Amino acid sequence: MKEYLDLVKLVIDKGTHKKSRTGIDTISYFGAFYKVDLQKGFPLLTTKKIEWKSLLNEVLWYLSGEHHIKNLRQHTKIWDAWADESGRLQTAYGRFWRRFPVPSANAILDGEVYVDEKNPFVRKEENGALTFDQVGWVINEIKNNPNSRRLVISAWHPANATVSKLPPCHYSFAFNVNSGKLNCHLTQRSGDIALGIPFNLGAYSLLTQIIAQETDLELGEFAHTIIDAHIYHAEKGSPMEKYDHLEGLKLQLQREPSALPKLKIAKKNIDDLKFEDFELIDYKYQDKIKFEVAV
Repeated sequence: MKEYLDLVKLVIDKGTHKKSRTGIDTISYFGAFYKVDLQKGFPLLTTKKIEWKSLLNEVLWYLSGEHHIKNLRQHTKIWDAWADESGRLQTAYGRFWRRFPVPSANAILDGEVYVDEKNPFVRKEENGALTFDQVGWVINEIKNNPNSRRLVISAWHPANATVSKLPPCHYSFAFNVNSGKLNCHLTQRSGDIALGIPFNLGAYSLLTQIIAQETDLELGEFAHTIIDAHIYHAEKGSPMEKYDHLEGLKLQLQREPSALPKLKIAKKNIDDLKFEDFELIDYKYQDKIKFEVAV
């Protein structure tokens, strides 16, 4: 896909050397942006193979609102490095998407307002805490107030993020309805160009198509801002050489993208969707390129 390859080229050509938390150096670019027209097909990369099954299972896991990886682990090990021995995560996207914490009464300051138990999108957890379903609220708002500019979902809770082993990378996204089409904009604090960004692009385009179908809208565009867009780079012969992503990305730049696949989703309520309700059609990809994950 040309938009992705242009992003790769931008970071290689304009990025600068930067140390990283992982101990592996990066080529880093500040404030990268691209967008794709979802009418042209489902934006799964064709210049290398993307593990569609893992991507789909991860998105369904987000939508479940779970804060552990017990069920996800049956399909992909992508989150194993961040979970404790019981499979619990210090931060889980779906937990905040579907069960964002509502402050308790003694934490609310004078003049502030919050939803209470009477709100249809509030859930009472087993421990008595109240949580708010952001996804459910946004879908309802799109249906009833499509011109709203408040269709925002956040996975970032500052008091959690400052102490979490891995706070959200793709931390906030917003929907926009224009001319009967649903658009989505994702903001990401940190983006691994070789491994993470292709998954993020596919995941949020998938989510946009699910919600567009749920709200009887046409597909619009997916836009993506990456604050620190980076490529892991280690010199040949160095102890970190296996984590180098630059050469694999250069190989992708030499490949000609194929036509995008199509995605068909069963007409079901978002909370009833299962893996078998999704059909990826005509996905033609080139040889897999292996990239090691920098943890």
